[in-house]
Amino acid sequence: MPAPQKSRQDRKKPQHRINEQIRCREVRIVGDDIESEVMSTRQALQLAQQKGVDLVEISPNAVPPVCRLINYSKFLYQQKKRQKELKAKQVKIEVKEIRFGPQTDEHDYNFKLKHAKEFLSEGDKVKAYVFFRGRSILFKEQGEVLLLRFANDLEEYGKVEQMPVLEGKRMILFIAPKKTAPAAKPTDETPESETNEETRVKKAPQVKAKKEYLGPRVEGEDF
Repeated sequence: MPAPQKSRQDRKKPQHRINEQIRCREVRIVGDDIESEVMSTRQALQLAQQKGVDLVEISPNAVPPVCRLINYSKFLYQQKKRQKELKAKQVKIEVKEIRFGPQTDEHDYNFKLKHAKEFLSEGDKVKAYVFFRGRSILFKEQGEVLLLRFANDLEEYGKVEQMPVLEGKRMILFIAPKKTAPAAKPTDETPESETNEETRVKKAPQVKAKKEYLGPRVEGEDF
């Protein structure tokens, strides 16, 4: 049975009761630079008006209910910001599948190896499997060797989470990404040409030192 949909009126209903919407007799107030204490709701409303803020019910099930003196718009903004931060910290890992045949040629193997490196570098898991069609199940040992080679070639990018296992017509291998990515190549800020130039310059004084070590030049002697 499908869940009942919320009406438009329910969707517009505020998340918290504020100010005059708070009907209880007394509340416990909290807030910045405010000592927590229990007072009548009328007194709490007057205090909120004096400070130019709202009385927001944050714990309605407490006895008495807890209300915070705060700007409600700012309160909602802080809540949304906190939710976004928590969502950003949640790492979503996808599982990328790579399929082989028991007699995959070298070109196809290298092509799929390249994609697996990209997936692992982006933080995704790799599910590599060899599919045995018909009588090709006779080559299951060959398929296992292929998957082990695949895992070995990806050692720098991921770690084996599950060794090759035969499930029906598939032999499956799982590889999880490593936390530390492999050493990066020179970036645009430090191009390879500059790196090579710096290496050449650093080596230059050594060459010069060897030339100077030959001693003073004797007139008429050809070096």
